[in-house]
Amino acid sequence: METLKKGTLAGLKTTWTLGKIIFPVTLIITLLSHTPVLDWLISAIAPAMKWIGLPGEAAIPLVLGNFLNLYAGIGGILTLDTLTVQDVFILAVMLSFSHNLFIESGVAASVGIKLWVILLVRVGLALFSAFMINLFWDGGTEKAQYGFISKPEAAPNGWGEITLTALEKASLGILQLALIVIPLMIVMQYLYLKDKGWLNRFSNWMAPAMKLLGMKENTSMTMAAGLTIGLAYGAGVMMQAAKEDGVSKKDLYLAFIFLVSCHAVVEDTLVFVPLGIPVLPLLIIRVVTAVVLTILVAYIWNKLERKNSLRKEELQHETRHHTI
Repeated sequence: METLKKGTLAGLKTTWTLGKIIFPVTLIITLLSHTPVLDWLISAIAPAMKWIGLPGEAAIPLVLGNFLNLYAGIGGILTLDTLTVQDVFILAVMLSFSHNLFIESGVAASVGIKLWVILLVRVGLALFSAFMINLFWDGGTEKAQYGFISKPEAAPNGWGEITLTALEKASLGILQLALIVIPLMIVMQYLYLKDKGWLNRFSNWMAPAMKLLGMKENTSMTMAAGLTIGLAYGAGVMMQAAKEDGVSKKDLYLAFIFLVSCHAVVEDTLVFVPLGIPVLPLLIIRVVTAVVLTILVAYIWNKLERKNSLRKEELQHETRHHTI
């Protein structure tokens, strides 16, 4: 009962913390999607599409996916019948790295990560991957053939219906968050009971992977939450895990650099199946990018720490010398 009570309270607290980000952002973006704002952004971005090998109309799914979510981006792709397989694959890779920017980046910031770091990594990876695919892949010139397409919902009529739709989406987002986060927090509380030892075994199992990525093994639960259920829904578990496990600032940054590159690996990969593109290369690109980037950042961070440590020792030695 004590575990149930603590887990429920932690889940409600996390839902409130994240809900203050998710509700207003969902509401505002849904309202903006029925105004000329998104059309204006699409028109502004379209000329730059050629630099990453995409036609101007490819700006539609990119804007929708980054402003809203992956499903909105995929919906935008399905409305374009002139895209090639290469175009769709590039869009899929870009949206895998950079989607739902406002909510997921805001949630990451609530854990203590600098917002500009999240945006730089996600947008930078999206643009870099698109440029590299366009540069090295000569194939995929045939016209894309989409799989099963669900019938789109009827657009709301008038600002009254638009506002109700926006409120409904925002409210359902909070409800879905609570239904996921509260049970997870209860499970987390159960795992943290010392006499169970589940967390220790899990940490030991993940230890080699954490060491390879330059993190301590107490980051394992944070990583597992983000990999399985994503940044938005996993943030509550990640905040709790970081607090309970005493995850250092450095390890928290490394974990999130990995997770913004590769999170919700099953759902965010399978969701592209209806587009008729090979999803295995998409998954491999995400995982390899996340591993290489995290190892590189960890190496640079450790090198700077050692340099600062040596500098500090030299200053202390110099101070003692002058004192004598």
